Amino acid sequence: MGSLDPQTHDLDSARSHLAQEGWCVIPNILDAPKAKEVLSRLWSAAEESTRRGDDTFLPFLDPNASNVRVFYLLELDSIFRELIQHPTAISMVQSVLGTNFLISNFTANIARPGSKSMGLHSDQSLVSPDPWTTVNALNVIWCLTDCYFENGATLYIPGSNKWERRSDVPRNANKLLTPFEAKAGSIIVMDGRVWHTSGANVTENEDRALLFGYYTAPHLRQQVNWTKKLSQEVQEGLSPEMAEWLGVSFLPPLFTLFLLPGRFDR
Repeated sequence: MGSLDPQTHDLDSARSHLAQEGWCVIPNILDAPKAKEVLSRLWSAAEESTRRGDDTFLPFLDPNASNVRVFYLLELDSIFRELIQHPTAISMVQSVLGTNFLISNFTANIARPGSKSMGLHSDQSLVSPDPWTTVNALNVIWCLTDCYFENGATLYIPGSNKWERRSDVPRNANKLLTPFEAKAGSIIVMDGRVWHTSGANVTENEDRALLFGYYTAPHLRQQVNWTKKLSQEVQEGLSPEMAEWLGVSFLPPLFTLFLLPGRFDR
């Protein structure tokens, strides 16, 4: 794999690295001012989420409240509805899942100083039984700050995208972890078979802020029922394409596969 640069503006190279290694980094999707704007609006979204009664600390996910989780981003601010359908993100998703996919969730994880790691997992192992022979889930991770080991960058196990069964996970898996390091404004694309965990933030005063766009094959149930969580105003403002990706359109995504012109005689 030495000939492939995992951090590249060349989407063909990025797709190749993603297909072979299960991940890639694409830098400079957001410029510095835009990344700062999104981060500021994320903190506002966190405050609004708390006001609405959605806790930003879930004990079953994180060891302490230094990990700030913000759920239902698509309801909280239009800027997140823009990011989830960013052309580069969608291009990478479609290169793996095809044109027919669902937006399952869009969340944030802000690792503040003192935050600890969650449990080791792969996203696909959480939603489907083994063997995991095909990719049915994909994360597009937006870096709103620089991410490196000390401030809690996501840790992953190289080559774990090739593991097909839970029994393939070695007993020393936690010792194989290495950080995804990327600059603010980058996206990290990670297929659902990569085993990973959140990193611990051991800095004294530096936050690490990530957004997680979670896309899945259309036969998998979404993590969020968007018909219930999105306000009527937001739903009415969605494009037909976005409504289909969120599963709030009249026809479910799988059904549209069969509604091709000339496919059936009347």
